[in-house]
Amino acid sequence: MRIIRTCRRLGIETVLAASEADRDSVPARQADRAVCIGPARASDSYLNVGAIVQAALAERADAVHPGYGFLSERPELAKACEAHGVIFIGPTAAQIASVGDKLCARAEAQASEVPVVPGGTVGSTAEAVAVARCIGLPVLVKAVGGGGGRGMKRVERLEDLPHAIQLAESEAGAAFGDARVYIERFVTRGRHIEVQVLGDGRGDVIHLGERDCSVQRRYQKLIEETPAPGLSQSVRDRLHEAAVRFAERMAYRGAGTVEFLVDLEREAFYFLEMNARIQVEHPVTEAVTGMDLVAEQIAIAAGEGLRRRQFDVCRRGCAIECRVNAEDPARGFRPSPGCVSSVSWAAGEGIRVDTHIEAGAHIPPFYDSLMAKIISHGQDRDTALERMWQAIAGTRIQGVATNLPLHSTVLANREFQTGGVDTGFLARLLERTPIYVEAQLG
Repeated sequence: MRIIRTCRRLGIETVLAASEADRDSVPARQADRAVCIGPARASDSYLNVGAIVQAALAERADAVHPGYGFLSERPELAKACEAHGVIFIGPTAAQIASVGDKLCARAEAQASEVPVVPGGTVGSTAEAVAVARCIGLPVLVKAVGGGGGRGMKRVERLEDLPHAIQLAESEAGAAFGDARVYIERFVTRGRHIEVQVLGDGRGDVIHLGERDCSVQRRYQKLIEETPAPGLSQSVRDRLHEAAVRFAERMAYRGAGTVEFLVDLEREAFYFLEMNARIQVEHPVTEAVTGMDLVAEQIAIAAGEGLRRRQFDVCRRGCAIECRVNAEDPARGFRPSPGCVSSVSWAAGEGIRVDTHIEAGAHIPPFYDSLMAKIISHGQDRDTALERMWQAIAGTRIQGVATNLPLHSTVLANREFQTGGVDTGFLARLLERTPIYVEAQLG
């Protein structure tokens, strides 16, 4: 829906590649045409490179936009598009492969003089123990080829490390087809800050500011905002410079996000990874810059290059995004597929809602549970917070469970209102807030 909206404004015809489960979805009706690429199971449809490319060729498509997930960061799709003369709206296959391998990305960061979290590779149990002793406990075992928290294990004691590596390798192999893992120091109190960049593929790169993504559960982001509250201007500037430097070294093409962990105890920041795609939280950046990032992606892919220079980018005010998911926090955040019997989305000054959900929409059990993104924008953070509070309170969804009560709980929390929470904030909040469950049940 997000991509279709921009294409429609630009006069570009769209063909939606949909699985059998999504043939009757709102996006399928909004696109100029829809083509079925396979059964509901993602491995037979949205992860089937051959089916997607053949559908693009059959429809005489000029380009493929990979969206946010599934194959958006898999070099196989970009490579197949390149081989068949179809424009891939994103980075090159080589760039995706380079940043998709976390060890390669770490090496690129170091070559760009961007600091990385202390750590190392895992060739054997003995080597892993040696690395852990050197960098200090606790440590994180992380998948080389993955993301989203899969293949990631926190280890507090050396004797638990071998078993954690086994679990991480098994999980990473099943999820990504790559069982390799590595070890990093676990930052006890850190903030997840990412920088949005645009590159023309020829070495010119600009940044569009940073986003704070520290409100997350099990490494899955829940609330994002820009600018990141409570950062000193010095740290903010150095984050921007490091992100641009990293992307320039790669001659990066398209929209991408360089992610950092800001260590609150050491007053330092470290490179985490680069997401070689547009991200779910991009609307907050659009709100403060006035830019359409999907339009910029399309322009770069069409060979127009960067349409703005760094001094043309002006960021105004503050924006916050809350992800509305079909899940039941009162039951361990269990997914809640089903039919949405009724829905009323918030509206008002400074409010934007990106969604594919309307009354009667069916949420299938096969995919991510994201239903909508509610974005608020104001002249300052207090205004954006107040508008978001009103938007969450004014949203009504029936037929499936949602995480709306959790958003209300977070927005009402004094620590969050102050700004600058770390990545452990939400876990601590859920441990001490039983009224949240009552709100969900009520």
